[in-house]
Amino acid sequence: MGSKRTVFFVSDQTGVTAETMGHSLLTQFDGLEFRPITLPFISTVDKAEEALRRIDAVNREEGVRPVVFSTLVNDEVRDVVKRANCLYLDFFDAFLGPLEQELEQASSHALGRAHGMTDLAAYTARMNATNFALANDDGAQTREYDHADTILVGVSRSGKTPTCLYMALQYGIFAANYPLTEEDLESRRLPPALEEHRHKLFGLTIGAERLHQIRQERRPESRYSSMAQCSFEIRAAEQLFERYGIPYLDTTGCSIEEISSRVQERKSLARRTRP
Repeated sequence: MGSKRTVFFVSDQTGVTAETMGHSLLTQFDGLEFRPITLPFISTVDKAEEALRRIDAVNREEGVRPVVFSTLVNDEVRDVVKRANCLYLDFFDAFLGPLEQELEQASSHALGRAHGMTDLAAYTARMNATNFALANDDGAQTREYDHADTILVGVSRSGKTPTCLYMALQYGIFAANYPLTEEDLESRRLPPALEEHRHKLFGLTIGAERLHQIRQERRPESRYSSMAQCSFEIRAAEQLFERYGIPYLDTTGCSIEEISSRVQERKSLARRTRP
């Protein structure tokens, strides 16, 4: 058996749930390379037949069964895809049966419940939070900080913007971010715009070598990206966090998802919506 396997994520909607859960499982297998293929919106028998043909074609071409992660709800559609020559792993099959038994109620088998707009209030909260994050990115403005759930602070390129956007889009959290400038760091004082919101602040730091690599891609061979500048900024930022009692996290080896979860946990942020 080869070290590379094709993996299908098959869904009657976007495929996000199948991808997320499937990728989480696949990370447990070191040394294997996976070729992911997402087949979204497989909501009819005709589309299921086409998915079946694609899966079987890969099986013939590669000589090894593909792995299929499925979140198909409709029984008829699911039964078609299950005929494929593959390892078929159905997340709904695994959990809906036991849940129906425990709750003593049949599931609705409704499409699109996980990522649709069935909860308009939650969807609106996510959009409002995303607009807030964009408007309050990189200290562009500070007059709306009263409405912020949290304000991320740190040096440039430490992960503030993507973390704010992720928390907004996934959880409806109003997150702003403020970049610490060289002037802020040299003064060793918290910027006046942040002083009255100190209780909302959360710091992000990063290893100097990693920051140097990131900045080199943005502005190669510049003072901004030099190891000396990166080391100074990181050291000064961490000293500022310590001086003002601002909780902070080293993001060097963290994904955006992990940074987001740690910020939410340590600041006890309430989610306005499920992901």
